[in-house]
Amino acid sequence: MNQPDTSTIFAGLDGRSDAQLPNWYASSHDVGDTLPSFAEAIRDLPRAVDTEVGYKNPVTGQWVETDRFNAIVEPSRLRNHARTDGGARPGSDQEQVDPLFHVPTDSYTVLNPQTVYSPLETLLRDAELDGVPFGDIVFGEIRQYRAGGEVHMDIMFDGLEATLPGDDREPITMGVTSGYDFFGGHAVYVEGFAQDGACSNSMRSLTDKQIVKHVGDVRDFEDWWEQILTQLELVADDLVRFIEDAQEIDLDFTELPFTVEEFYTLLEFPEYLAERAADDALANADDPFLVNLWTLHSGATYALTHFFRGREGGSLDAYVRTANDILFNPHGTINQVERTYEAQQSASGGDQQALEGECGLARIEQATAGLQAGVEQFESREEALRERFQTAME
Repeated sequence: MNQPDTSTIFAGLDGRSDAQLPNWYASSHDVGDTLPSFAEAIRDLPRAVDTEVGYKNPVTGQWVETDRFNAIVEPSRLRNHARTDGGARPGSDQEQVDPLFHVPTDSYTVLNPQTVYSPLETLLRDAELDGVPFGDIVFGEIRQYRAGGEVHMDIMFDGLEATLPGDDREPITMGVTSGYDFFGGHAVYVEGFAQDGACSNSMRSLTDKQIVKHVGDVRDFEDWWEQILTQLELVADDLVRFIEDAQEIDLDFTELPFTVEEFYTLLEFPEYLAERAADDALANADDPFLVNLWTLHSGATYALTHFFRGREGGSLDAYVRTANDILFNPHGTINQVERTYEAQQSASGGDQQALEGECGLARIEQATAGLQAGVEQFESREEALRERFQTAME
């Protein structure tokens, strides 16, 4: 992903927490001797207020106030700008950062990070996991873009995990990814998230994405967070079973008309991601020609975590959904591969290409015919999980 302007690793809820980063996480991140707590990191984030704006009359050169729009600005930067009259020299401690985030064109509700995340602090302060306060096991990373006007964060809980067989295997640690921006997109979003300690792969969009926009009244965020964490616990309960089932479903690439790398391109991954995903999947497969769905999913998350060239949100979300379908919706994945393959063969034209396309489709159907029992089990489990999600949010 694009490099953030700043990145902050945190551990613990507040100054009273007895928290440390898990070894697997600390070894893969550049951290100092002391880490801020979650509460401290949130309070250090830029915030926004609205203020009146004006426009410059091109005839008179005078500025004219207008009540049609309000500017969304960072107040501390606005004060610094006023003190130095905008004239601090480049490279100095007081070098100016533009206080302006956005000038919205319609109704706009400012939601600052403290408004959204302070209720989460309260919830975590009062909750425990197996007798351990959540405040002692929370850790993660906060990333700022566009001078702090866009923020994304991973909030994880050491001990809330999905543990796969293997005595020396690091667990998959559960949490949420959340964020907001001041530019008129979503005021705040949150969704289930996990990170595989064995390879630092990020698993995103594990629950339904909840979004609050920049319009309307500020909601009760404490109830909102409580519902989201309930969803997360449901995923933690079921994730191991999904993975174990996926490990039992193999694709035999000797019987398919495409390679492992082409499998990812048929899922519409760009070539650079497909190549990285295939390299990882083949490196971790017991048999390079017989690759199970969990290994294929891990290859996709490896490529997206470590090599995606775009920005968080946007196209990344679409690729994450595709990667997750390999694990949670194998029937949909196989159908998409088949449709894309058929479309490519049809576009090639010619009788020979048409014949090869028909043979290829027959091979796909033959190679995946025996997967139906496993696929049906996935579908029933996913449907039950979605129903439990819905109940948790009511």
